[in-house]
Amino acid sequence: MNFFQTNDTFVPKELSDWVAPDCHGLNFFEIDNNLQDLLKVYMPENLRNHMLPHYERLGALSGTELDNWSRDADRHIPQLHNRDARGRNEDWVEFHPSYRKMEQVAFEQFGLHAMSNRPGVLGWDEKVPPVAKYVFQYLFGQSEFGQLCPISATETSAMLINRYADDRTRGLFYDRMTSQDMDTLLKGGQFMTEKPGGSDVSNLALQARYEDGEWRVYGEKWFCSCADADVILMLARPEGAPGGNAGIGLFALPRHREDGSRNSYRLVRLKDKMGSKSMASGEIIFDGATVYPLGEVGPHANRGLKMMMDQVNMSRLSHGVRAAAMMRRCLNESLAVAGYRRAFGSKLIEKPLLRRQLMKLMVPTEQALSMYLYTAKMMEAGDAGDEKAAKQTRILTPLLKYRTARDNVRVATGAMEVRGGNGYIEDWVNPRLVRDAHLGVLWEGTSNINSLDVVNRAVAKVGAHEELGEGLNALLDKNKEMPGQFGSQLKGLIDQAVKLADVVGKEGRETQARKASTALYHVTTAALMAAEGAELGAKGGDARRLLLSRMITDHKLGQENPLTVEAGRFDEEATERLLNEEPVSLEDAQRILTL
Repeated sequence: MNFFQTNDTFVPKELSDWVAPDCHGLNFFEIDNNLQDLLKVYMPENLRNHMLPHYERLGALSGTELDNWSRDADRHIPQLHNRDARGRNEDWVEFHPSYRKMEQVAFEQFGLHAMSNRPGVLGWDEKVPPVAKYVFQYLFGQSEFGQLCPISATETSAMLINRYADDRTRGLFYDRMTSQDMDTLLKGGQFMTEKPGGSDVSNLALQARYEDGEWRVYGEKWFCSCADADVILMLARPEGAPGGNAGIGLFALPRHREDGSRNSYRLVRLKDKMGSKSMASGEIIFDGATVYPLGEVGPHANRGLKMMMDQVNMSRLSHGVRAAAMMRRCLNESLAVAGYRRAFGSKLIEKPLLRRQLMKLMVPTEQALSMYLYTAKMMEAGDAGDEKAAKQTRILTPLLKYRTARDNVRVATGAMEVRGGNGYIEDWVNPRLVRDAHLGVLWEGTSNINSLDVVNRAVAKVGAHEELGEGLNALLDKNKEMPGQFGSQLKGLIDQAVKLADVVGKEGRETQARKASTALYHVTTAALMAAEGAELGAKGGDARRLLLSRMITDHKLGQENPLTVEAGRFDEEATERLLNEEPVSLEDAQRILTL
């Protein structure tokens, strides 16, 4: 489907022909030229060539069956059954068959939960690198958002069990948690939130007691996503342990004991959520449930919270990918409408104000794509022992989570507006995109929590902003095709953003945490997109990301006077080229940048 150039001789035969279509039926990988281009930048050729057929296959599923199943699962939400037919407290969650079909795609066909934990998934001899893995989540998430939570929870729970559990506990759970056989697979969950506090984990009240030779937990958890999980990681305070973070231990809770009996906890109700309706979240009461400790736990200092933080980088990156995926779907839906719908004598995409609105959707969508791919590369390098990359990852992940979650809300709302009244009707995908977008600002830390993590920890304690600035400057220096004046401007903006973060972090100016984090995100994405565009253009490819980079510097980092009329020459020509599928040559991009 060509979003931008529809048949000018279009004559509607029926009144329904005036209603713009959606993206259902398309291959979400094939229509994403920007993703395909960036794979050449961020993935080695052998890995890319191996994964391309799998991306094609998932892209086709995402635009067809997965899209249908996701809509079914959103309408037919999970149902809790507290007792079995004989009156036993064997609570279980009933899912619509469409949800189970999506599980088979994610866990069985593609092994999204397993590819980072063991070699051999999809025929790749080694563990699949993060940059390749997250492309699968990006394609999957353009149709189904909710199920990415159990996928991520299973993946990261297995990783922590493999890393910290003793041999016996690892033997009970790990192999089955990384299996692609649906009959043996144990799906994971992570129950953290309690009534006393959400992000303030130090207030948790769930107690672990050592009784009759085993650990058992007592109390309740207030917001448990993946409520039907088979193996749950949870934080609890061992009896006699000190208050605060030092007293928190990490435990694995199986749904069934080793003898096959139901463990001693009750799912008392499912949450009636605004979004992410396909996935079951609930409230759970524990009455002596058997758990297995990860690491040493007891009445003295525990490392549970520190161990749990190992999965935060992966989880925040995963959330950024989900936001990027939903923004891509929103943008594609908007382009489908704009390229088809006619009003006031011409196509919507020809209307100047609508074109400006489309750019407001496109820029944050493309920012998120570049940011998550670069973060995944830094994560891979950091895990391989590159300390500089590890420092960058430490600041990139909260930046990605913070900004993409917020941008996703605006993009989803903007896409609904482009579709018009139909965008408010549940027959279309837009209402679900709006509802699901809002969850991103809550999961894995609110905007305040993530921005404070950036300035108070990544900046003030680790100094990761300096490593990020050096890494971005090195990228710009490496690209000899970068227009000199624009490259110098970017380097100046990087320096300013790093200095702002330094002052805010080291002087403890918490009220400026969001401002500093936003500045770092925008300079990072502007530098990445400029480097990407220059590299692709130098190889004879599409250099359009150079134009997107300047869109960021002008509108996100510029000092425009709101009481003056913008000059607009660059915006007009850049918008014309960006709203056209024809590639932008490096020479054209360099010329347009000077306007």
